[in-house]
Amino acid sequence: VRFPEDLEDDNTTFNPEYSHQVFGDDEVAFGYKGLKILLYYIAGNLSTLFRIEYTSKVNEKFDCVEADDVESKIREIIPPGFCTNTDDFVSLLEKEVNFKPFGMLLHTYSVHNEEAGEDITYQIYKADMTCPGFREYHERLQTFLMWFIETASFIDVDDERWNYFLVFEKYNKDGATLFATVGYMTVYNYYVYPDKTRPRVSQMLILPPFQGEGHGAQLLETVHRYYMSSPTVLDITAEDPSENYVKLRDFVLVKLCQDLLCFSPGKLMQGFSQEMVMEAQQKLKINKQHTRRVYEILRLRATDMGDAEQSRSYRLDVKRRLIGPYKKKQRELAKMRRCLRPEELTNQLNQIDLNMQHEQLEESFQQLVSDYRRVLERLAQA
Repeated sequence: VRFPEDLEDDNTTFNPEYSHQVFGDDEVAFGYKGLKILLYYIAGNLSTLFRIEYTSKVNEKFDCVEADDVESKIREIIPPGFCTNTDDFVSLLEKEVNFKPFGMLLHTYSVHNEEAGEDITYQIYKADMTCPGFREYHERLQTFLMWFIETASFIDVDDERWNYFLVFEKYNKDGATLFATVGYMTVYNYYVYPDKTRPRVSQMLILPPFQGEGHGAQLLETVHRYYMSSPTVLDITAEDPSENYVKLRDFVLVKLCQDLLCFSPGKLMQGFSQEMVMEAQQKLKINKQHTRRVYEILRLRATDMGDAEQSRSYRLDVKRRLIGPYKKKQRELAKMRRCLRPEELTNQLNQIDLNMQHEQLEESFQQLVSDYRRVLERLAQA
């Protein structure tokens, strides 16, 4: 909500992707007809208005059943101090002009908005719990995780090893410059013996109204650039990354790596090298596993897949990596041959069908190439 009229505007509304963390696996609230759970957030500081509406509710006296206590379920997520009536909320909205982003400005960029016919400015900040008011703001911000990240949990904000990176949109209201929350990322700094840290991305969310505009890539690249400048950082990883996050990371890392000398077309065609691992880690804080994916994407770009020899060389190179888990199975099988009785061995052999392995390998390769092509298409448009 930026303006009072937004309260009645369905265009500013977005629905949760997940509610099982609040309402169980069936995502059901029992005992109501026409139930609406309404959560309004002021765009900048995320002050909250919470209301429940329904046309009817089961009555315990007559129906011998009790409706779910929806209000208490929501109260477990949203921090105290929220509004329950519109007038209080609108009066808070009038004070929104005083809200300013927390922490240190890292990056400013603009995105062209077709609807508005103009460029809109966005800024990325790094904050921590010492910033006045940030703790309370973060309590409100993290409530979105429960609705948009499938296995979300709230973090221990008293642990000083957390870093917070925030994206804001700048907009004008009655001649004043205001800020709207776009999304954020939390990063935990793990200790690596003897004197390094390994930042690990924990949670990342771009709010639905801003998705598909490139903010995730801007945020991830800004965070990488922030840590790249630190001599104590070993490399940057992510905790249990989603499929979408991996695709985003592929794009950002390829964009960062493509101008490194070790990834020149001539060197790419010679195969994956220790030089690539060293340069990517030292200059860009990228680990070996991620560097390998970058190499495969950039080599695909340098490869003429219409040329039988180049295509075959690329396919074998990628499949040699993909076959790792299958090779492990083969080693386990060799051990079994030595240890198992014939009938037990036959049983195990039935589970390891070589034809099926080849099919799975080919399927994995084709899926990977398809994903890589999308990264290269996006890179060509960037």
